[in-house]
Amino acid sequence: MEEPRLPSVVIVGRPNVGKSTLFNAITGRRRAIVTDEPGITRDRIHGEAVYRGRRFEVVDTGGIVPQESAEIPSQILKQARVALERASHIIFVIDGRTEITAADLELARLLRQLGKPVSLAVNKIDVPSRESLIHDFHSLGIADVFPVSAEHHLGLDELLEHVTEGFPVSEEEEAAAAIRVAIIGRPNVGKSTLLNALVGQERAIVSPIPGTTRDAVDETVVHEGVRYVFVDTAGIRRKGKTRLKAEKLSVVMARRHIRLCDVALLVLDAGEGVVGLDATIGGYAHEEGRAIICCVNKWDLRKARERESFEQHVRSELKFLDYAPVAFVSALTGAGVPALFGLVRQVYESASRRIPTGELNRMLADLKVQVEPRILYMTQTGVRPPTFLLFTDRPEPLHFSRERYLINEIRERFGFQGTPIVLKTRWKRSRARSR
Repeated sequence: MEEPRLPSVVIVGRPNVGKSTLFNAITGRRRAIVTDEPGITRDRIHGEAVYRGRRFEVVDTGGIVPQESAEIPSQILKQARVALERASHIIFVIDGRTEITAADLELARLLRQLGKPVSLAVNKIDVPSRESLIHDFHSLGIADVFPVSAEHHLGLDELLEHVTEGFPVSEEEEAAAAIRVAIIGRPNVGKSTLLNALVGQERAIVSPIPGTTRDAVDETVVHEGVRYVFVDTAGIRRKGKTRLKAEKLSVVMARRHIRLCDVALLVLDAGEGVVGLDATIGGYAHEEGRAIICCVNKWDLRKARERESFEQHVRSELKFLDYAPVAFVSALTGAGVPALFGLVRQVYESASRRIPTGELNRMLADLKVQVEPRILYMTQTGVRPPTFLLFTDRPEPLHFSRERYLINEIRERFGFQGTPIVLKTRWKRSRARSR
């Protein structure tokens, strides 16, 4: 039986308006192998993308440079004919920095005649001052207009939310939407016992012998309507202590599962306290941008009144994880384990949070300390981890102290408990300087 075709989103527009950049931005995170399709045209490129569980095909119709500019609209449609016939949605890309041309008007007219859903992506809108120009593009007669910057990944959420509305959510993507939780830590801190306590059965081999777990073991649990996939990774040792080939492979796989997880449970041993290797392992998850919970296991070996001082010990030894909540559990007795589900969900939602650009720039205006280089504009470009792009008036990077100040302000204003925050800067060259 032939598999049903994916919904198809076709990108069209005049040459040099940013179609390929938009194609790469849409397919860049989870894309299939992209190749030129032989046949009708060597310029048409196909790829796959997923947005909020909706898988779809993306077609970049490529650029056309005919001898006469008046031929551009008809040439574009001729080249894209096959793709447009099966298109579920068409994205018409136009350069927001240039005036509307006769060719744009003609292409818009031809696209409207196809009877397909069409969205207008006004590209290269990467500063607030240009957003005010958007109303000019309604003259093309396309109702759904979206300002975007394909290069900087700005405005893509709004565009894709509209374009993919009504596309089916595949069972595979629904399963992938589960919160993936990697249980990480050095050997013999109780990772496998914790996995068994979370899933309620003896799933992983439990042994007091360090290094019992060689492979990653995963188990799916549905708790209060939320699907969790817990992965018990092999204990990570220092490179010098992983002489055996199987142990070395275990470390490689454990680090791979950290990269693929949404939330990392860093398991610490209450009996031994925080040691240097705990910081190393936590650093792996921090560097990968994973949401993190510091999970102090074997708390049944300590007294309840020691909790505050032990948490201070954790904070002191793991200063770079100051954003990570600390949970006290006993995997052996089950104490504190049920509360981990809610905490995992909380940090996952925190890492997935998006802040509107307007709110971010209002925060900038309210800053009590002047940040140099001066930040002209700020927008969120990604989640898990929350990633923010700062446009500055000079090319030099932010000093680490100023970066730390900004991150603290973002946390105070918007939360983001349990997740690292990434700041990226881009020098916004003024027109006066570029002349």
